[in-house]
Amino acid sequence: MENNIHEMQRALESQKKHFIKEGFPTIELRIDRLNRLKNLIIENRYKFVDALNEDYGNRSKNASIMTDVYSIIPEINHAIKNIKKWTKVEKRSSNFPFSIFGAKSYLKYEPLGTIGMVSPWNFPVNLSFGPLAAIFAAGNQVMHKPSELTPITASLLKDLCDESYDENEFSTFLGGPEIGEAFTQLHFDHLLYTGSGNVGKHVMKSAAQNLVPVTLELGGKSPVIISKSADMKVSAKRVMFGKTLNAGQICLAPDYILVHSDNKDEFISEVENAVKEFYPSIKNNDDYSSIINQRHFDRINLLVEDAKEKGATVQEINPSNEDFSQQEFYKIPPTVITNTSNDMMVMNDEIFGPVLPIVEYDDISEALSIINSKDRPLGLYYFGNDKNEENNVMDNTSSGGVTINNVIGHIQQTDLPFGGVGPSGMGRYQSFDGFKNFSNPRAYFKDISFKLDRFFDAVRPPYKKNIEKVLTKLLK
Repeated sequence: MENNIHEMQRALESQKKHFIKEGFPTIELRIDRLNRLKNLIIENRYKFVDALNEDYGNRSKNASIMTDVYSIIPEINHAIKNIKKWTKVEKRSSNFPFSIFGAKSYLKYEPLGTIGMVSPWNFPVNLSFGPLAAIFAAGNQVMHKPSELTPITASLLKDLCDESYDENEFSTFLGGPEIGEAFTQLHFDHLLYTGSGNVGKHVMKSAAQNLVPVTLELGGKSPVIISKSADMKVSAKRVMFGKTLNAGQICLAPDYILVHSDNKDEFISEVENAVKEFYPSIKNNDDYSSIINQRHFDRINLLVEDAKEKGATVQEINPSNEDFSQQEFYKIPPTVITNTSNDMMVMNDEIFGPVLPIVEYDDISEALSIINSKDRPLGLYYFGNDKNEENNVMDNTSSGGVTINNVIGHIQQTDLPFGGVGPSGMGRYQSFDGFKNFSNPRAYFKDISFKLDRFFDAVRPPYKKNIEKVLTKLLK
């Protein structure tokens, strides 16, 4: 391990020296890096899909090629298309009266240098390469630590990136928690971490030792409000597509449902119908993904058992009545939990699996009270056609992002930033906001001509008059 830590430090020093020697990369070089990334993804898409399937035991290959291949390409294309606009000098106004005598103020977004990136296991390709669109567009270099929970995919990522990039552009380091901890202690120019909030606290603490700024994407309990005005069938299908994609192992997965008591039974019935339509069988269905490992399988089942013990009603949606007590993989069928209470773990912990608590409300104020009693989530979802109610929900809640009449949709929009708020994260990536996040917004001021230097005499010693009169004139 010591050799790995030494190699990480050497690579960082090499990147920093390269950055100083070569200066800011040209627009052409940045676009070249982005094109290489796009080519790497497309040319090796089936390798990524196979690696993900092998790491999970069973992961839907169709879902993988959608989420971990083709969903990344629009971000890269968007960055390539807009990079010249993003990097243009931004003019700002100068203070009066110097503005009328030729003083100029402007802003330039300049590279930070080396970005450290720690990516997770749930979408290990997407969440490694997606942020690179903004990072490379901003002119930065990268050091990457992928998750050890998807070792085959991580090894493939390293091999392909080592072939496509010089080590001073992009370096990848494999290893377990000890390597990850040492990685976060390095003196990067910025650190991006995607993962759990508990680990995020340690990452932030490590980065603070070197005053390294951080972007944290941490997830949380993203709520769904089903309004009385919503279409129950369409809403259920859209919710369950998001909830069962990757077996719910998504930072933005709908975590719990708030549905009007008048519509609860109808909504649950439509949830069952949606699952039966998507997955007529589950146990040996390649379209239904496995939980990543035994530890997470046990964790999710513990949430369900805890809810049962505390009086909840638990309903597995198992269209073919399959026996999951003995299986080749770690599959958990979609599970609906009703009659919940606040002391249940499933109502307090991020679920990160195909388990869906459903909570009734009679007035929208009750739903808002439940949402606001918890940490601010990464995503919030509202289904309905009542504009006044929708505005009420948006004006009285806070979240990293919002999707209306669907789930997870806001992260798919290439011109919107993505990130959390409070315990669900900080900082943004994607789009122009991501470009700015990984840039130094350097302020420039060019003062008036040397020939006009006499104008400063009024505020320079020796002070012969009351300077306050001069200052008040400048403020007019």
